[in-house]
Amino acid sequence: MTMTAFAPETEERFALARQVADAVLFEGYVLYPYRASAAKNRLRWQFGVLVPPGWGAECEEYDFQHTECLMEPKAGATLSVEVRFLHARRRTVQRARPDGGFDTVPELRLDDRVLVPWDEGNEERVEVVAPVDDLLGDGVTRPFKCPAREQTAPVLDAAGRTVGRLVRRSEEISGTVRLSARELDGPYRALRLTAVVENTSAWTPPEGRGADRDAALPHSLVATHVLMALSAGSFLSMTDPPEWAKGAVAACRNLHTWPVLAGEPGRTDLVLSSPIILEDHPSIAPESPGALYDATEIDEILALRTAALTDEEKREARGTDDRAAAVIELADSMPAEVLERLHGAVRGLREVTGDTGVGFPDEFGVQRPDTPWWDPASEAGFDPERDRVVVDGRPVGKGSRVALHPGLRRTDAQDIFLRGRTATVEAVLHDVDGGVHLAVTVDGDPGADIRREQGRFLYFQPDEVTPLEDDA
Repeated sequence: MTMTAFAPETEERFALARQVADAVLFEGYVLYPYRASAAKNRLRWQFGVLVPPGWGAECEEYDFQHTECLMEPKAGATLSVEVRFLHARRRTVQRARPDGGFDTVPELRLDDRVLVPWDEGNEERVEVVAPVDDLLGDGVTRPFKCPAREQTAPVLDAAGRTVGRLVRRSEEISGTVRLSARELDGPYRALRLTAVVENTSAWTPPEGRGADRDAALPHSLVATHVLMALSAGSFLSMTDPPEWAKGAVAACRNLHTWPVLAGEPGRTDLVLSSPIILEDHPSIAPESPGALYDATEIDEILALRTAALTDEEKREARGTDDRAAAVIELADSMPAEVLERLHGAVRGLREVTGDTGVGFPDEFGVQRPDTPWWDPASEAGFDPERDRVVVDGRPVGKGSRVALHPGLRRTDAQDIFLRGRTATVEAVLHDVDGGVHLAVTVDGDPGADIRREQGRFLYFQPDEVTPLEDDA
């Protein structure tokens, strides 16, 4: 594999971003209850899987990721790129024979663990460093290759005797990283950076076997994501760009990945492009005691449930994978004060009552302000069915038809699917902070009547709709 050493300052910045990138890399790597026999662990590697092109045509997965973002490099700036992915390594279990040979077996039981066949993930990195000026025009293309490997490791019992061995096989993977940049029109010197990662492996399914994901995985780039850093200059946020760049950001194409600003809050010289949509400057919660790999669960619940596994279940989990074994040990050894921290944390407080002076304690002894934070009388004068709000110079209210275009601040896939759909406004609502919201039903929704009866609408802000017609 092609490797290029990063400058020390770049490596330091990447080291911080890798803490979050590791969560992406190992998301879903091994799921609770951390046993190979669990149904959840029989279909793994859900995110960022770049399959061989010879197999991708037969499935709904892809052989490439395409990232586009905007950057403002300074003169003489260098771009450092690190592509990270997991290389599936197929492990088989063998039992030792008296004659010195080995037989492949479905499991090997030891006092402290039960070893079973399993697909491990070996982290791979491809590093590319190039002057930004070299990215203009045809750009930079960097092919890479992960060779096939076979490794064996003895399995020893408590007395130190060899009772078996683990055989790990990984298949050859080849790929390409393509980097290019194009200057944008306008008064500001900004470039659109394109980073494409492709799986170019020649593997195809054996004749007669058809599409077989299990067979394709050892030849795939798993959990693929990209870190990119500028030596001088900055990247622009894709979710909160400056006004002048909003059109150029909207024109960027990001396929099977999404770029966000990474590293310390306030810095804009580092980007993480991942198959999981994140916000700018994502971080690991300081309360998190360690990796649990199953981010669809709350750490507190997951730690408690893991600690409650039976001894036999823990033996199998320890034998499933070294990372699964580490989770078991973490749950079993977690001090009560660490577990207590997982119960919740307040990240910030916002003043909502103002300075009201000394209040009166309630029945629990909690000091209360003299006046409530919200005055019900403030609702007077608002009527959701008659109120109207001006959008693009037109009054919009109940009965108005609008086109929906959810803003970039939304991350719910259901909102994204509604982009471009038409809808009918059912009410204009005002919240206690002065915000305005439009309650709508989507045209053609067979459940629209039920939504009206139950008052369960979809909500959009005025800048997320376009009026389709004038109201009388």
